[in-house]
This record gives sequence, structure tokens and C-alpha cells, in this order.
Amino acid sequence: MDAFPDPYIDIDGHGAEAGTPLLFALMSGYGHFTAMQVRDGRVRGPGFHLARLDAATRELFGERLDGDLVRERVRHALGREALRDASVRVYVYRPQPGDGPVTLVTVQPPAPEPAAAQRLRSVPYQRPAARIKHLGEFGQGLHLRRVTAAGFDEGLLVASDGTVAEGTITNVGFVAGDTVVWPNAPALAGTAMLVLRQELERAGVPWREQAVHLDDLASFDGAFVSNSRGVAAVALVDHVPFPVDAGLVGTVTGLYAAAPWDVI
Repeated sequence: MDAFPDPYIDIDGHGAEAGTPLLFALMSGYGHFTAMQVRDGRVRGPGFHLARLDAATRELFGERLDGDLVRERVRHALGREALRDASVRVYVYRPQPGDGPVTLVTVQPPAPEPAAAQRLRSVPYQRPAARIKHLGEFGQGLHLRRVTAAGFDEGLLVASDGTVAEGTITNVGFVAGDTVVWPNAPALAGTAMLVLRQELERAGVPWREQAVHLDDLASFDGAFVSNSRGVAAVALVDHVPFPVDAGLVGTVTGLYAAAPWDVI
């Protein structure tokens, strides 16, 4: 295709007018979603996306969400325009009290991978129910807007005692010698992070979770961020610089780049 179609919305397997259903879901603030990049009809870690959707649906609505049904609805939404590359989101929400949960799939143009090392600014904020990729993202959106206006690429969410948790839209990882370290704090288990952990284990690269504080950052040998768009080295957190060519950071980005894309 030469041009990407208008953003498409599919509700429970049926096409819908763009705008109103998604607007209602977002304004209600109670629901969850997953975001994925599709290339040639394939996704990295589809099982992680499906497990996330099912677990959050069980927790928020007391019902399971069948993974095969989600796959079918994503394929249906992509198939409307015979798209092979796209940004896809699957939302789950409840239109009215007493209704069952509804799945809403949006299809938009594919998002590029990070083009450069990222500069992060720490902000005092933690997402409520951080384990869920939930709707109602005002707090993290506000902080992301403010840090980007100040010339940074991403915000780093920290507790009042300086404990590092996650980025506003990313997971953050650090390098300590030959080991990858993820902060042990309330945070979303991002699908890209889960794919990375899988690939690190396959490659025999050790990783661990531990408490990380802002005062600890200068002791690390490197850092990176990850989300569905990809993995990028971190060049700076506040006033703490990191070498973007740290060996293990390059290994991490390479392993993610080589991770398999699976059919939806």
C-alpha cells in the first residue's frame, strides 16, 4: 500500500466509526490495554500480550479473556485493509455497569524504533496498580510532557524515597558488570522486557531484580529502556551520564533486535 488508511477501530470483531467508542473507553478510565508493533503480520512475544490481557481482565472484571479470540480480532482489524505493518492496541473495558468486558482493537501506522540514545529525567511519581497497563494515564502523561518540554526523551518514575520503578512509557534496565539489573519496585512487566529476559536466558546472560535508588545510578556501567517500539541505550539520567557503547547494552539491543517475530 502507498498510504496508510485512516485509523481503524474494531469492537468485538466488528468495525466501528472512529472516535466515539475509544473516546468513551478512555474517558471512563476503567480498563486496560496492550500495545504492539506488527511487522509482516507478526509480533514479538504475542504470548506475553495475550497473558497480560487475560490476567488484567480477570483482575478488573472477574472474567477470562480467550487468547485465540483476541488473535482473531487483531487479524480481523488488520485484514480490513490487508495491512502487514502497523501499530496495534487492544483495549478491554466495560461500556456500562453490569455489561461484560468489550475488546476494542485500534490500528494505526507503524511506529519507528528509537533512533538515538535516550535522556531521562527523574520525576516523583508512581502509577497506581502499576502491574496493570491500565487506562487513566494522566499522571505519567503529564510528567512525560513536562520532561520532553525540558529537552529530555523520557521520564523516570521514582518513589518519594528515590526508589526507581520504571519510565513513563518504558521499562528501564541497568548494567552491572556482566549482569542486567531491573529495578525491584512496583512497575509494569512490559512485553519488551519479558522478551528481553527470555532472550538473555537463551544467550546465557545473567539478569536479576534488585532495589535501585537514584543515589545508586552512578555505580552502574550502563542503562537502557524498552517498550514495544524497541530498545534504546540511555545516555543520561538527570546529571548522571552513561556510556551508550557499554558492551552489555549493545548485547541487549542486539538480542532484542534478533528476537523472533511470531504470527498473530
